[in-house]
Amino acid sequence: MPIAAALCMLALPALAQHEPGAAHMTAAATSAPATARHIKLHTNIVDGRMVYVDDKGQVNPTIDARVGDTIEVELDSGEGAEHDFVISDLNVASPKFSAGTGKVRVRFTVTQPGEFTYFCSVPGHRQIGMEGLLRVTGQAPAQSSDAAPAASPSTQAALALYTPAAVPQRGADPAAVSIAADPAKVPAAIGARAPQVQKLRMETVELPGKLDDGTTFTYWTFDRQVPGPMLRARVGDTIELTLANARESKAIHSIDLHAVTGGHGGGEHTQVAPGQEKTITFKALNPGLYVYHCATPLVPQHIAAGMYGMILIEPEEGLAKVDREYYVMQGDMYTHRPFGAKGHQEPDLDKMANELPDYYVFNGAVGALSKTHKLQAQVGETVRIYFGVGGPNKVSSFHVIGEIFDKVYSEAALNAYKTGVQTTLVAPGGATIVEFKVEHPGSYLLVDHALSRTGKGAVGVLEVAGEGVPGVYKPGRL
Repeated sequence: MPIAAALCMLALPALAQHEPGAAHMTAAATSAPATARHIKLHTNIVDGRMVYVDDKGQVNPTIDARVGDTIEVELDSGEGAEHDFVISDLNVASPKFSAGTGKVRVRFTVTQPGEFTYFCSVPGHRQIGMEGLLRVTGQAPAQSSDAAPAASPSTQAALALYTPAAVPQRGADPAAVSIAADPAKVPAAIGARAPQVQKLRMETVELPGKLDDGTTFTYWTFDRQVPGPMLRARVGDTIELTLANARESKAIHSIDLHAVTGGHGGGEHTQVAPGQEKTITFKALNPGLYVYHCATPLVPQHIAAGMYGMILIEPEEGLAKVDREYYVMQGDMYTHRPFGAKGHQEPDLDKMANELPDYYVFNGAVGALSKTHKLQAQVGETVRIYFGVGGPNKVSSFHVIGEIFDKVYSEAALNAYKTGVQTTLVAPGGATIVEFKVEHPGSYLLVDHALSRTGKGAVGVLEVAGEGVPGVYKPGRL
């Protein structure tokens, strides 16, 4: 595709005179009859895709123009999320717009025939449908020997305002907080009781979080933590769940609970714009431990940013009592710089599509279960770990170094269990429940036994205190 010669010939002071929210780009005049075109586009979700829609209802409409035409595109966010409008071949880019900003406009003059793609440059939006075609007919102006000189520095500065930039290298966000969910924060056991109605409320929040020492990341979360809060009910309960999306969010968010039958697990009816909320009601039909996650396109992008958690549905008789219960989830993360880089990491969707994670984390961050929150137990206690994989892509080989699982509820099905298991496989979007009695003091490492991943963050610690059971283990000879 030829590179267009759409150049901004206005100096920065002139740009400052334009009305707010308007970006203006012009190019050299041509001999072809020029016209001005005004196009209105709003964004929306149609058939599961995020798209531009014109005032006639056409999805991602083709925009036709002739060389020399000036095009003004008026843009607004129909569903409330943040977007923009970019034609990279023409150095055209609108300001960002959302429900909070209201409408914006971008103006430009085309000086080169051809077909050019317009799209939203917000990460993930182009991949889920936000692109269309600008079709320009006519002839480009002839080059003359006394052609205009190269663009001035002020013109280059103006162009930079509207040209998508490379991913910035910036320092760690000083506002970042810990997003690592406390593994000990497990709802109380339910046991044998009659079915009840539960009313639950969750909020999706986008916030800067601590990914590692000296490294931050913009997480998308349920209730400001990764994983989101563990939910607990029993078979037969009716659950009314309200999902709110924080007003400051830039994206739509939703929830798909694998424990829900119908409505795409709730994802079909919980697409919530910033500042809004929606409610679903469902019945807990099947016992087990189930993953939930955001189901807004681009779904793996939302999951990789931290939007996953679990809900436990106890059987009618409840679960056997244990001394300690913990809540642990593994995720894989994709960043524009490699593991260990300091500063603020940005998501890398190409790495995500190619399943090349930079980080493997337990409970959202490096050190979440080895520094921020360690698991604790006493010799003689039975420990139960509710373990799941948010993903979005990688299977986990869950293992506790120095222990053997007395019981493993494979795939978190509660109707049967295996005994004497060393390592258990957990798929993305899957879960397991493991139980074991600790008989010797020490530090036990929780790992994904694809052990290279420990060097990318997937390690936790269970600290066991007390006197060891005689004969179980000692260094040296008898």
